[in-house]
Amino acid sequence: MTQPFVVDINPVAFHLGPVQVHWYGLMYLVGFFSGALLGEYRRRQGRLPVTRDALSDLFFYAMMGVIVGGRIGYMLFYYAGGPRWIWTDPLALFRVWDGGMSFHGGLLGVLAAGLWWSRRQQLHFFDTVDFVAPLVPIGLGLGRLGNFINGELWGKPTQLPLGMIFPNAHAEDVAYAAAHPAWQAQLQQFGGLVRQPSQLYELALEGVVMFTLLWLVSMKPRPRYLVSGLFALMYGCFRFAVEFVRLPDVQLGYLAFGWLTMGQVLSLPLIAVGLWLLWLSRSAPTLRLYEVAMPAKEGQ
Repeated sequence: MTQPFVVDINPVAFHLGPVQVHWYGLMYLVGFFSGALLGEYRRRQGRLPVTRDALSDLFFYAMMGVIVGGRIGYMLFYYAGGPRWIWTDPLALFRVWDGGMSFHGGLLGVLAAGLWWSRRQQLHFFDTVDFVAPLVPIGLGLGRLGNFINGELWGKPTQLPLGMIFPNAHAEDVAYAAAHPAWQAQLQQFGGLVRQPSQLYELALEGVVMFTLLWLVSMKPRPRYLVSGLFALMYGCFRFAVEFVRLPDVQLGYLAFGWLTMGQVLSLPLIAVGLWLLWLSRSAPTLRLYEVAMPAKEGQ
């Protein structure tokens, strides 16, 4: 086996005086603004009958939904000790510097924000979801790239040529090799175990593949629910599959059968919802393009 790539990247992109700007935060910032720009492009095509200001409100509420929902979701699904923190240590919810965000919680937060915004705009909720869904994989993919740069959420040890060494996993490498002597040779040869770069798999699947397919489908005449259904189905399937080569969260471990993770459990409802939405789309109306008023008429 040749010398694998060592993921030893400085997580700090640059400094603004005493302030450190991390790549991970930049990835989310770029993902959000890229999604907003593409969303405005889609709005001008007439794919949602709202003004630019109204769409800006949607993106702001969605961002809040990601942050609030993602944090609450982590505390409910992944926090060590389960939801007992609600009555034993409620302030733990606000200790964001300890880390912890959940995609599934963030998704619920975005859906709640989208439902509230859709009612205010008197729009069908799934017209809004179909509009936003193709924009989400940009942030998902860039977020996984941020995980890779940080050298976190690595995968299982492997002999495959795509494997990489994550110095942040060194303590776990030593413990794993001690429990599984067959990996001692690899640990001694490279100074660390060669692991699956599961972050890059998710970048490719949840980011590149999902964006490409959803964008192409959403640019053609299609029935309501189709784009939302494809998003839920693809994410659920991709996440479920990658979890097989990704290590489970250390505070939870495997939930059952020696392989079932919390990420897989939370992805099963998405797969079911995706199939249900695709079934609904068979008899749903085909969405039309709307006429878009000139910016001057919108007061922009």
